[in-house]
Amino acid sequence: MKALIQRVRRASVEVEEREVGAIGPGLLALVGVEKGDDEAAADRLLHKLLHYRVFADAEGKMNLNLQQAEGGLLLVSQFTLAADTRKGLRPSFSSAAPPAEGERLFHYLLERARAAWPTVESGEFAADMQVSLINDGPVTFLLEG
Repeated sequence: MKALIQRVRRASVEVEEREVGAIGPGLLALVGVEKGDDEAAADRLLHKLLHYRVFADAEGKMNLNLQQAEGGLLLVSQFTLAADTRKGLRPSFSSAAPPAEGERLFHYLLERARAAWPTVESGEFAADMQVSLINDGPVTFLLEG
């Protein structure tokens, strides 16, 4: 399981011109599910999402995590993160989890996140989404669970 995280000042996601999720300062996490991923991988990824230190402390150093910074978490399913781009000029999605399994694990991650943190929003799995954000920094990392 992978998440491309971006520290944001704000972020939102729309489906069919309807806002389905939005946060103020926090993390936008684009989440990809790969074959072989399971609940343990989702749990490891969630731990990193909540505890990865990407927010500035009083001295301007990245020493605070999402919880310490009291930020929001916006989870967006991102099938294309599972692409294999090592060969050729077209992505291969052979390493992506089948849609039903990807949806199950994404919703598992979402439920666990909501149980662990009060400010969690999300997009809609497999929907055509428009994601807007103001990247803070910019600060972007690829996490693997």
